[in-house]
Amino acid sequence: MANVLIDEHPVAKESKLQLDALIIGAGFSGLYQLHLLRDKLHLKAAVVEAGAGVGGTWYWNRYPGARCDSESHTYCYYFSDEILNEWRWSERYPGQAEILSYLNFCADKLHLRRDIYLDQRVKTAVWNEDTACWQIHCNSGFSIEAKYLVSAVGCLSSTNTPDFDGAQEFEGQIYHTGQWPHDGVDFHNKSVAIIGTGSTGIQAIPVIAEEAQQLTVLQRTPNYSVPARNAPLHPDFHSKFTKERNHVRAQMLSSRHGHPWTAPPRNLIETPENERTEILEEAWEIGGLRFRESFQDILFNEQSNKIMSDFIRSKIFEIVGNQDTAKKLLPSDHPFATKRPPIDTNYFETYNRKNVHLVDVRENPISKLNKHGLVLEDGTKIEADIIVFATGFDAMSGALLNMDIIGKKGLRLCDAWREGPKTYLGVGVAHFPNLFIVTGPGSPSVLTNMPRSIEQNVNWISDLLQFAESNKIRSVEVLEEAMLQWTEHVNTVASNTLLPKANHSWYLGANIPGKPRVFMPYAGGLDVYSARCEAIAKNGYKGFQMIRDAGMS
Repeated sequence: MANVLIDEHPVAKESKLQLDALIIGAGFSGLYQLHLLRDKLHLKAAVVEAGAGVGGTWYWNRYPGARCDSESHTYCYYFSDEILNEWRWSERYPGQAEILSYLNFCADKLHLRRDIYLDQRVKTAVWNEDTACWQIHCNSGFSIEAKYLVSAVGCLSSTNTPDFDGAQEFEGQIYHTGQWPHDGVDFHNKSVAIIGTGSTGIQAIPVIAEEAQQLTVLQRTPNYSVPARNAPLHPDFHSKFTKERNHVRAQMLSSRHGHPWTAPPRNLIETPENERTEILEEAWEIGGLRFRESFQDILFNEQSNKIMSDFIRSKIFEIVGNQDTAKKLLPSDHPFATKRPPIDTNYFETYNRKNVHLVDVRENPISKLNKHGLVLEDGTKIEADIIVFATGFDAMSGALLNMDIIGKKGLRLCDAWREGPKTYLGVGVAHFPNLFIVTGPGSPSVLTNMPRSIEQNVNWISDLLQFAESNKIRSVEVLEEAMLQWTEHVNTVASNTLLPKANHSWYLGANIPGKPRVFMPYAGGLDVYSARCEAIAKNGYKGFQMIRDAGMS
């Protein structure tokens, strides 16, 4: 692996920083956006980051078992052949520490740190109509004025922590997987209760169970999961990959999900039973998200989905020895892959351990916390030294709304999105000039391999800003009609799939009490979305209003 250079981060000593562009967030999106705006467009650009280091979601999510669900050679930047050549992944599915090391390597390789201001959480961003600039204020008192404001805060960065009565009385430790202590947590000789069996819980539970004296899993919604079959990469993998990377890149960009494989042109429902069983068994052994792509109609045909769902349920019965526990683990309220489809390492096997106990909190909800642990609705007490919230995020819109973003005529983003997020292409919002969102609501984002969606969005936003700068544009604003049409299109596309049938999905915002239920990501596929974006650009960025500087024709 190449040597990592260390650049010093700037210190926010100035009372006010003047920029062409400010980027919020130093994860995959923010780092690449800074590179393009600063080094390709030659704008005066900088990043503000709430954390004490770069990495975005991989800086914050250090919980046990945190791991990517895209294969390592696809979950990385493809804009630089030099970076692709130098960085060598160690596993099929990289863990948090390796991904964080990769992003730090990229930050150093591109000399980005000198323009990244750490420990700066944005409190307000206000559009100034007179100066056609954004006025941004951070919690530290640091303020920035910038013509362009780019949100790279990510889709899963605003943690969802339930507000249980009695939480202040609990005498043990409480942790959220999305805000994990950087020095780790010692579970030895501890009784641990973990709340949540989504993707995060499914990753954390097997690892915590190996260390804790007792682990109680509090499950509201049983989840499907497919084995990851993670393993170290073969020593020859990297040299072979570098020769094939252009082919891999082309495959990813032409696929629906941004992965280098697509479902073959076959429908499960039309495949003879013995043949489809053989295909599913083979895919189960390969593992990972490829399992979902065994057939092309899984998200479109209820009967096909039921067959695949039943196959996974049968595997749960095979793996889990206690049949009462196995029954509790059987998903029944949503079709497979209509919620984020987890992949795991020994998740269902963990329930065969003597120190692991499963509690169904849909049947018997958590009533409150007390000084010793949790109390269920029927009075059952669960003692715990440590409580872990694996309760996910206020996804897609939460991190944006946590900042007080104020557009034209004092319109707050929280008011504009009161009935749910509305965007044009997931990139812009009417009445908020010169504001751009990377992988925002209305883009493919979380339904894809994220780095592919990120690179597509960042490239497109950068091209738009280059167009604006070349044409002396004062402000770029989404037309409301274009925004409403796109939002309607996003909902129509989703309704043509099985995705909205998952009633408790964070794709719909259903995990957050009081949040409007609107399907937020674009389900039409990254390939279709990219073509649509390209056509809009070629048509002079139709859907945007461009206002030139005074005196320009």
